[in-house]
Amino acid sequence: MLTTPDETGTIPFVIPNNINSSHTNGHTASTTLPDTTTFNWGNYLKTTDSHAAPVSYFCHAPLYDMWSQLTSGMKLEVINTDCSSNSNDTKEKVFWFAYIVRVEGYLALVRYEGCGEDSSMDFWCNLCSKDVHCVGWCGQNGVKLAPPRSIEHRQTDWKTFLINKLVGSKTLPDNFRHKIQSSLRCSFKKNMIVEVIDKYRVSNMRVGKISEVIGGRLRINYENTTGEHFWVHHTSELIHPVGWSHEIGHELEATEEYRSEIAKILETNLYPATIPTADYFCNVEKISKIDEQFKEGQKLEAVDPLEMSRICPATIGKVLKDGYFMLSIDGSSVEDRSDWFCYHSSSRLIFPINFCKINKIPLSPPIGYRGDFQWDKYLLETNSVYAPKDLFQIIKKKTINPFFVGMKVEAVDMMAPHLVCVATIAELADSLIRVHFDGWGEDFEQWIDCQSPNIYPIGWCELVGYKLEPPKPPEQENSESTKTRAKKPTNRKSNKRKRIT
Repeated sequence: MLTTPDETGTIPFVIPNNINSSHTNGHTASTTLPDTTTFNWGNYLKTTDSHAAPVSYFCHAPLYDMWSQLTSGMKLEVINTDCSSNSNDTKEKVFWFAYIVRVEGYLALVRYEGCGEDSSMDFWCNLCSKDVHCVGWCGQNGVKLAPPRSIEHRQTDWKTFLINKLVGSKTLPDNFRHKIQSSLRCSFKKNMIVEVIDKYRVSNMRVGKISEVIGGRLRINYENTTGEHFWVHHTSELIHPVGWSHEIGHELEATEEYRSEIAKILETNLYPATIPTADYFCNVEKISKIDEQFKEGQKLEAVDPLEMSRICPATIGKVLKDGYFMLSIDGSSVEDRSDWFCYHSSSRLIFPINFCKINKIPLSPPIGYRGDFQWDKYLLETNSVYAPKDLFQIIKKKTINPFFVGMKVEAVDMMAPHLVCVATIAELADSLIRVHFDGWGEDFEQWIDCQSPNIYPIGWCELVGYKLEPPKPPEQENSESTKTRAKKPTNRKSNKRKRIT
């Protein structure tokens, strides 16, 4: 439900009585010193002079529908990192009032009340942290409030000062912590069985079991292959309910025992707790039999699913049921068709011919193609026809792309989807964004839809407890590692095999 402005808290004319104007009582914050090996978004934004994409841009992100209400000037109660220590009472935390100076993703730059124009004590915090609360929380929970030592001398009457600063101001909703927890819930659970793409042979599906759920992302262990797994968002088009492959005619690697058990489940419509039903999964647009559909042999443009920095000419290789089809990248497909990729007609990563030309972005010609690539010429050379423009979702349903070039995000490397990395929006084209992984070359960039569940606001990894990969550090010019990683691939197939891990 969309949170209305009235749902943000307004601070009443009540100031807690548990404010200590000095630190003689000796209460201390049990603040753990930051791990110097952990990436610090706040410092990085400052050194790169950059901004983050707002949380409201990510419809799959927690609290996206209310985050725009968290604005500069909003009052908070936050951990006090500048207070006296007491060896007899090291576990009790001390808090103080602060206000938001700047919001970037899930992070905020905050300033303690009483600092005035002095920014020397400003610090970044994740607004979903357990040490960030609405004003009044400390009073309700008997937690000590005390001004930082560095500024306690600036006021002789802190209560009057705070009444003037806080009363009538906006603060977080009382149920903010509950909202966070609710927004992090995922219907998928450990040990559920799904059908998932085979990362080693992308033309196939495999049977997998969910072994971990973090922030809506699923770690799926392949059945009958010890240790092999695949990370994917629960709304991804790369996972499907059991029986999906059989129903649409997709290749599936599975035992006869599995096929027999699934046939019984589909026949009886009795699903065990470990078998999620179709309503768990992302719904795709239903394709009517009377509607015009994609046909085998038609040409189009598509993001290369195995080298996502490229948009290439492609061919529909096989039409499946319910709007699905197999697609091959022209000039790159292997003989056994193991790199054909399954798309649905509603995919936003397939485009009509000349999409790249219209949007002034490069179209990668088929590997080995000689001369200047022109679609009219190519269609004659290959004796082919193009897919009608009206079939494409990106044409039928226009999407507003809210991003700007230079915005920072946390992004999944789809060629190694267990990695979520520091990244930058490098380019926009219609509803597409080109994601650049900071510190890495152009070959590692990827085109994705602006509504993709594979990008997140900065601070998402910290919020859900997922490891964030920092930018690749600069290496010496003569480093062998640099020369190997920076080299452009001469053969797509060898490059993709290296990256899908």
